[in-house]
Amino acid sequence: MQNIYTDLAMEMAEGLDTDNLTGIEMDVVEQDSTKITTIHVVDEQGANTLGKPMGSYITIESPEIKQNNFTAHEEIMGILVRQLALLRDGLGIDDNGTVLVIGLGNRDVTPDALGPKVVEGVLVTRHIMGTLPEELLGGLRPISALAPGVMGMTGIETAEVVKGLVGNVCPQLVIAIDALAARSINRINQTIQLTDTGISPGAGVGNRRAALDEATLGVPVIAIGVPTVVDAATFVNDTLDIFLAGMAEEAPEHLRDGAEFFRMLTQLEEQDKYAVIRNSLEPAVGNMFVTPKEIGEVVKWLAGIIANGINIAMHKGIDMDDINRFMY
Repeated sequence: MQNIYTDLAMEMAEGLDTDNLTGIEMDVVEQDSTKITTIHVVDEQGANTLGKPMGSYITIESPEIKQNNFTAHEEIMGILVRQLALLRDGLGIDDNGTVLVIGLGNRDVTPDALGPKVVEGVLVTRHIMGTLPEELLGGLRPISALAPGVMGMTGIETAEVVKGLVGNVCPQLVIAIDALAARSINRINQTIQLTDTGISPGAGVGNRRAALDEATLGVPVIAIGVPTVVDAATFVNDTLDIFLAGMAEEAPEHLRDGAEFFRMLTQLEEQDKYAVIRNSLEPAVGNMFVTPKEIGEVVKWLAGIIANGINIAMHKGIDMDDINRFMY
């Protein structure tokens, strides 16, 4: 049986018997159109069950993320700030500790450009801390940011680049931002995942690189990611489910109840159906991933939400008015 590509801990938890899980704690909170799912993997048994390292995984879902709605984006950013602050405080990062922000991905490939675009919106201050007026010193911390590119362009593992930076910048915390892959088309461009376990770039699309985590870098790593792609087999699988649901509602009775092929499709286990689709597609189209046509605009909105979420959560004395004054 083949695994479906996904970076989301909540998707990996789907299908598990959540009432009888050992080593995994899960909580879901809904606020208007936004759902916040928190998963704590508390021991090795839980890590083995979920297939994710021990730590916390927070997922923010809202269809408003991919809409051109400034008010909704500010509300989602506020949720992101609070959840990011919880992870920061849980790691014991003090108010003045240096933070290094790393934007993973390829800025020339739109679905993979989230990390570099977030870096463009981060309020970097490490280079000016010695010249700031006294009234600003208490509200800002030293922050550095870099988009190191991808190994195909540099010939250097991202983890090697970041490890060198950590050795020189000496941050208390690294925040890594990356585009992710999802198992469901309904989570593309409308889901933000935060975790204090770091990240393995490319893992969700089967191209795992060296991990960026505390074991590799020697400092805590918070990862922020958004699924911007699904693999082609997932897209076809979800489309087929929508089609079958429509057939069950609207098709003539003799097609719904009497067609052997229709009955076979509806009775297939999800993993088996996905495996059949993937095995049929890959010889024809290869390992293909798909993304919505509006991805350029959505990545721009997402980058703003995440960059300003980082700015406000990490600089304790500023708000959106200050960001607008400092950045624009």
